[in-house]
Amino acid sequence: MNGADLAAIICASAFSVLVIALVVVLLKLAKFVDVASATIRETGDSLVPLLDELTEATQTTNRQLEKIDVITDSVLETTSNISSLVGSLTDTIGGPLLRVGEIVRGVTGLLGKKKK
Repeated sequence: MNGADLAAIICASAFSVLVIALVVVLLKLAKFVDVASATIRETGDSLVPLLDELTEATQTTNRQLEKIDVITDSVLETTSNISSLVGSLTDTIGGPLLRVGEIVRGVTGLLGKKKK
């Protein structure tokens, strides 16, 4: 066995180790791809029902918001009516009460002057 034969054996051994390492890496990569495919499939299967539930929840929320809008409009109308009522009462009762107050003040002023 000469040096060339020994070099050929070393190169063949190194190439064999490289091929074995490459096969191991490819087997692990194939296993990773299988697991990733299964995960993607499961995610896709569970995503459709989740989107259906989300759509239903959004529709329910929109219906409730429409009810709240009706309530808000009613409260706004009621508040406006109460404000108008208070304004009318103030105008109706306030003017005569001011006149009565002025009369009472005038009478008390006259009575106060007579006592002095």
